[in-house]
Amino acid sequence: MKTYQEFRLGNVKLLSGKILNSAKLIYKTYGKLNKDRSNVIVLPTFYTGTHIRNEGFIGKNRALNPNKYFIISINMFGNGLSSSPTNATKTQKGSKFPKITLWDNIYCQYKLVTEKLNIKKIALVTGWSMAGCQSYQWAAQYPKMVKAILPFCASSKTSIHNHVFLEGVKAALIADKKWNNGNYKKQPVAGLKAFGRVYAGWAFSQDFYREKLYKKFGFKSAEDLLKDWANDHAKNWDANNLLSKLQTWQSNDISKGPLYKNNYIKALKSIRAKTILMPCNQDLYFRTEDNMYENKFISRSSLRPIDSPYGHCSANPGNDKNFELELDKNIKELLDS
Repeated sequence: MKTYQEFRLGNVKLLSGKILNSAKLIYKTYGKLNKDRSNVIVLPTFYTGTHIRNEGFIGKNRALNPNKYFIISINMFGNGLSSSPTNATKTQKGSKFPKITLWDNIYCQYKLVTEKLNIKKIALVTGWSMAGCQSYQWAAQYPKMVKAILPFCASSKTSIHNHVFLEGVKAALIADKKWNNGNYKKQPVAGLKAFGRVYAGWAFSQDFYREKLYKKFGFKSAEDLLKDWANDHAKNWDANNLLSKLQTWQSNDISKGPLYKNNYIKALKSIRAKTILMPCNQDLYFRTEDNMYENKFISRSSLRPIDSPYGHCSANPGNDKNFELELDKNIKELLDS
């Protein structure tokens, strides 16, 4: 029995000019629309996330309360549920899957929200990491529709250093001969494990390892954590799906597309939504400095950095109670205003 819903888009023209055949978005809703349809929250998914993992941000005792709000959790392209290399039509399967941008994701999410759900205003778009990147994209692409955004551990444009970090994990994966330029018959397990091991060094901060906080997760050593990350990526992820989303992440820039034509400052200034930017100062790739720059140009924005030894993974549900409390406080502030 399916616990989610499917929105079929048909053939979609992408920002690149190519066509994504028989496109689909998988999503799940929580709560009910109020009478004036003003209680809508959009919660996209993050890099290795699905709507199921997003449920860690939702709860009756949380700011994202399904008893008060209508929450739409939308799976991004490439995550194995919405259109992805693994489930595409035969001519676009695997390595033949077209390059997808965040502009493409939000264009299709907009169609879901407006055409399928008949919603005209969004109270808040929020999310962690790549989901946060999508919240900026929503606010820049449809500025009249979005009242507030709260990206946490995210940015409106992927920095050069962030791009280089992603090249590192990508190189670890594709060094596996079985990857075969994406035309593998069996998953490149060694490459996926290498991807996971390299990623673990970036996901948490230096303080996390110095203080041996991995022991709080039940690991006796850093090596045990690395093995777990390696096995998780080999067990749960398809290589082409990971690389498809990685390319989307690397190309993240809210000024790409017909509206702003690569004028990044103009794109930032176009955001009308009340905005709270919530970086973690120990995040190794979505840096506080990037959000400080954005804060100069987004007119109704405030910067609320937080310290956490968990680094980028401070936002992962269950990791850092203080981060969770501050996140809920900031979300509540935006929704109450």
